[in-house]
Amino acid sequence: MKLKSVISAILIFTLLLASAAPAFAAVPGQTAPAASADFGTNVKDFFQNLFNKIKARFLAVQYYFEVKKERVPNTMNKNAIHMLRSVQDTICDSFIITTEDGKVIVVDGGHNFETDYFIQYLKAVTGQKTPKIDAWFLSHPHMDHVEVFNEVAENRANQVTFDKVLLHYVPYELYESRSEEEGMQMVGEFDRISKAFPEKVQILNTGDVFNIGKAKFTVLYTADESFIDVNDHSVVFRMDLGGKSVMFTGDAQVKAGNKALAEWESSGLIDCDICKMAHHGQNGVDRNFYEAVSPEICLWPTPSWVWDNVNGNLQTLEVRGWIDELGVKENYVAKDGSHVLYL
Repeated sequence: MKLKSVISAILIFTLLLASAAPAFAAVPGQTAPAASADFGTNVKDFFQNLFNKIKARFLAVQYYFEVKKERVPNTMNKNAIHMLRSVQDTICDSFIITTEDGKVIVVDGGHNFETDYFIQYLKAVTGQKTPKIDAWFLSHPHMDHVEVFNEVAENRANQVTFDKVLLHYVPYELYESRSEEEGMQMVGEFDRISKAFPEKVQILNTGDVFNIGKAKFTVLYTADESFIDVNDHSVVFRMDLGGKSVMFTGDAQVKAGNKALAEWESSGLIDCDICKMAHHGQNGVDRNFYEAVSPEICLWPTPSWVWDNVNGNLQTLEVRGWIDELGVKENYVAKDGSHVLYL
């Protein structure tokens, strides 16, 4: 606690200096020379950069010890799914998958402020000082799913590397025409960031089947651009690994779920052992989709206030009732912390 207090004091002091830096540029009521203005800007930038570095180091240390306390296991060369908790008990999707042949796969990742926890967790899972991700799936362009990827790709290349990123985003212009601000922002950021690694981008399409090591993926749905809600632009896919099947749903809602169901139910591919609950377990796919999946285990990337429907305006309790009635044997919920499931 003492170390945390000292570092916090340093952060506050540095921030105050950074905020005060403009005073070096000019005295009130006077016009500062250009050189003085440049000096003030440089001083402010210096202290802002110093503040950012100290904060980043503080967060790395904080989450290193939190991950140690959580006893996160190294699952390299084992078939396992890790569902990461939110560091602020908010909505986010963050999954790390390891395979028996040494592959590391990530699905989404969470908000920007989850990045340091994600990195420390990934280091524990892989046992690597600079973890390497073989494939990183992005379900759809919402902040709580993709900001960790954006931060890692743009600013943390010295901490985490990745071989490819797999996604299906609709064009920026579509969201612009609909004044869909978050979709515009996230697609725009990806378009800008990915210019640095175009060879790593893999566009997913419905019907794609491919392997990443021992993990087999079947894409069951990609964005129908006639659907207005960005959640219904989520990629829905099945993963087969270690003799188990897992349904990943992103934030798919009723329209996306029903379209995937209509196309694939007769194939038997919807039926899976494990299901990642759509849209954090509320206002996602309909009951008929979960009935078709018929899972034994459900993964809930759900904070406490969503799980309990604290504000009374969510569908969580109804969905929980569906899952109980379907006889699901095990439920893993992010509100209770990060979880590891061996396959």
